[in-house]
Amino acid sequence: MIAQDSIEALKARLDVVDVIGSYIELKKAGANFKALCPFHDEKSPSFVVSPSKQIYHCFGCGAGGDAIKFVMDYEHLSYPEAIEKLAATYNFSLRYTDTQKQQNNDLLERINEWYQSLLPHNRSALEYLTNRGVYASSIEKFGIGYAPGSKQTLEWIKSHFFNMQDALRLGIVGSDGDNSYARFIERITFPIHSANGKVVGFGGRTITGHQAKYINSPETPLFNKSRLLYAYNLARGEIYKKKEIIITEGYLDVVMLHQAGFENTVATLGTALTKDHLPLLRKGEPKVVMAYDGDSAGINAALKAARLLSVGGFDGGVVIFGGGMDPADMVKAGNIEQLEHLFRSPKPFIEFVLDQIAASYDVRDPKAKEACLHDMIGYLKTLSPLLQEEYKPYVASRLGISPSLVRLGGNIATYQQQHSMQANAPRDLWELTLIKTILEHSEFTEMVLDVLDPSQLQFHSFEFELALKGEREHPRILDILLDDEIKALDDTEALKAELVTYLVRHYERELKKINFDKSINFEKKAYLIRKFRDKITRLKRGELVVLD
Repeated sequence: MIAQDSIEALKARLDVVDVIGSYIELKKAGANFKALCPFHDEKSPSFVVSPSKQIYHCFGCGAGGDAIKFVMDYEHLSYPEAIEKLAATYNFSLRYTDTQKQQNNDLLERINEWYQSLLPHNRSALEYLTNRGVYASSIEKFGIGYAPGSKQTLEWIKSHFFNMQDALRLGIVGSDGDNSYARFIERITFPIHSANGKVVGFGGRTITGHQAKYINSPETPLFNKSRLLYAYNLARGEIYKKKEIIITEGYLDVVMLHQAGFENTVATLGTALTKDHLPLLRKGEPKVVMAYDGDSAGINAALKAARLLSVGGFDGGVVIFGGGMDPADMVKAGNIEQLEHLFRSPKPFIEFVLDQIAASYDVRDPKAKEACLHDMIGYLKTLSPLLQEEYKPYVASRLGISPSLVRLGGNIATYQQQHSMQANAPRDLWELTLIKTILEHSEFTEMVLDVLDPSQLQFHSFEFELALKGEREHPRILDILLDDEIKALDDTEALKAELVTYLVRHYERELKKINFDKSINFEKKAYLIRKFRDKITRLKRGELVVLD
């Protein structure tokens, strides 16, 4: 966590007029400044910034607070994210209570700066980027760099007095036992950031014929490719503004689309879209456009994403690029209007899935048509009852059959029964207290997620997930917020004590399960028993044990 005295020192350096004035136009009005409110539509300015009080207030919508609160609301950031954003903007070095996190940030940021400094001196890398149509301004915007040979990287780490074990843990170097080596060798580098703009890893594109064209950082304490989206930190403002996010497959697709004005574009990191991406995609409730290549790998990835997003209730659709072109190629060729048309009219997720199911069967064969129908119905049953009914005619038309043959069975009743069961679900006051704490004190979220996974909650993991997604209008979340019996914790030490107590009970339960589990072999059981006993011992000493 960020040290409190460091936060106070940053606050003392910030000027609310300077901070807000970097986002919107302010005009002097007596002792204060005025502007059109950025948080609601208005024709005459009712947004006032007071330099003497170091606060802002809108007399139209009621928005108000200090410089940090403005950045939180304007950039849609949590409290720690806004602190780190402002610190980076004003070149202020934050101090963390976790010194390891400070070292992580320093090493990744410094080596990224070094990679960037090497790019202008490598003709092959620059020629590749120029030939792909990348502008110098885009190289600067995305922080594109160049990683040299392994020996040079290892020497740089040592000469700058960074710990080789830290470099290994953060995925900058690898080890084959006795020898260390750089993971990124003779590659163009694309720094990958967390949502708050901190470098957490890299992607690398070979320019000297390595077997793997692209590689990413390995999984590390900071880098989880199933939860990150490339360039989300740059695209977030446009995503919230346009209420739309475009997701592509490659780094250069993102760079070129931004260059062409589609600045709400991001990319997955060499992996398909996963359920772990969904909380990030829900922020701002944007329409989601999947823009994938027309080869079999692209279509399969788009199909998996469309299934995931449609079941998750997302609005949006799929754009498939044909003719061997990808988005980067189309930008270079100047086909901007065609791209605009494609992104305006994607194939809706549900229709795309049903079309792909139909395309996988020879529906001229009656038995194959029957199998296709069952497959389509199976997919429809993953959707809400209303959508199931709405898409019955579409299924019938794709197969050339009567809508009466599209029988969904008793799924609506099952759906209603499930919701009825949820209403009578057990209630755990401790878990609800934790959820309310996160809702009312977002600065505690990182601390909680470092040691606790939502799946560990026995009764309210669903509500915990909703809280993490920021879905404050959901009925289950409103019930928690309005329940006076549930008291949020507002003290770090109190929260830590509660987490320690809960986690001790959790790992003691896990230990009992392992002892009685006959499906686990002896070696694995012995390892797990040692592991959980160690966790319990450390917790009882008052240490919060980070998740594996």
